[in-house]
Amino acid sequence: MVTEDLSIDAVGARNTPATPEGPIQYVNELTTLNLGPTHPATHGIFQNILQMDGEKIVSGEQTVGYIHRAFEKIAERRPFYQITTLTDRMNYCSSPINNLGWMMTVEKLLGVQVPKRAEYIRVIMMELARISDHLICNGILGVDTGAFTGFLYLFEERENIYEIYEEVCGARLTTNMGRIGGMERDLSAEAIRKIRKFLKDFPPVMKEFERLFNRNRIFMDRVVDVGPISAERALSYGFTGPNLRAAGVDYDVRVMNPYSSYEDFQFDIPVGESGDTYDRFMVRNEEIWQSLRIIEQAMDKLPDGPYYADAPEYYLPPKQEVYKNMEALIYHFKIVMGEIDAPVGEVYHAVEGGNGELGFYLISDGGRAPYRLHFRRPCFIYYQAFPEMCKGTTLSDAIVIMSSLNVIAGELDA
Repeated sequence: MVTEDLSIDAVGARNTPATPEGPIQYVNELTTLNLGPTHPATHGIFQNILQMDGEKIVSGEQTVGYIHRAFEKIAERRPFYQITTLTDRMNYCSSPINNLGWMMTVEKLLGVQVPKRAEYIRVIMMELARISDHLICNGILGVDTGAFTGFLYLFEERENIYEIYEEVCGARLTTNMGRIGGMERDLSAEAIRKIRKFLKDFPPVMKEFERLFNRNRIFMDRVVDVGPISAERALSYGFTGPNLRAAGVDYDVRVMNPYSSYEDFQFDIPVGESGDTYDRFMVRNEEIWQSLRIIEQAMDKLPDGPYYADAPEYYLPPKQEVYKNMEALIYHFKIVMGEIDAPVGEVYHAVEGGNGELGFYLISDGGRAPYRLHFRRPCFIYYQAFPEMCKGTTLSDAIVIMSSLNVIAGELDA
């Protein structure tokens, strides 16, 4: 008589009916799956080596550095002005925040006081960049759950933001925006018109996007309770930005350590509760509305006065002056060629980037380039938690978790 042993062994194998040779055992074998480095759902060049039990993720390990460009070492061999273009290539979804954060770091080292008008213009540009960054993140999160329409809605508005960039500095993606001591140029009448038009036209589109997603049952089934992280675990990893606030911690650099006159503006810090994918999505949506509030206030209260500091040793003189004024030509040459020594010092300055606290740790030995420079990239820090957040979920869950974290390869590998 054949009997069936239904016991489960240590590795999860089930004993099947016995044969003359003994019981047949089927062992659950784990599959190694490479998610990336070149996969459309990874949104960048980085690899995740997943151990899969069927569709379930048992464990994972990240491999970063596929596009590492050694920005920090390059910067140690470049004059301070030439480093701005390196910061562009970090989080390229919100380049102006990178640019202006670096400018503020150098200004702290040099002791340059930026005029109020320049600070307000910087706030406007940084908040437009934050909106653009969040539009990309949440729009593509919709795509990763199978909803393409919202992405198209938002990218039309992102294009309008890029047109504002173009009017302000002549560039769109890698903006090289700002100068040590202020802005390269003042807001033109056309730039002001485009900003005002965006403030008027964008809110109805954003409301339509929220109607498509916020209470969409299919979308919610894909993101609610997916990839949660507690406030304690998020803090232990070093989370900042929307991913930390989604876990319930109301830390925002703009409030805790105000810079560029952020203390002049009224805005709220949205926080979540469970730290799951849905909370991260909702926090970013609300932060878009708060950024609009800040831009409106900055436009309404935009001060008169100069848009750059009186610091000829560091601020590039106007081009028309270079053509006809010998002193301006000399300063232009010395600044561009990096022939002005910086004071000896050690500074750290952080701004609230699209993904969290973006910091610049700068050591100067009195030379014409940084002695040491370190970028605190929020992506590099919170991406460490990705395997823990994916453990026990399905492969499709891993895609939306990564998407909601907003991992930017250029910032991750800088």
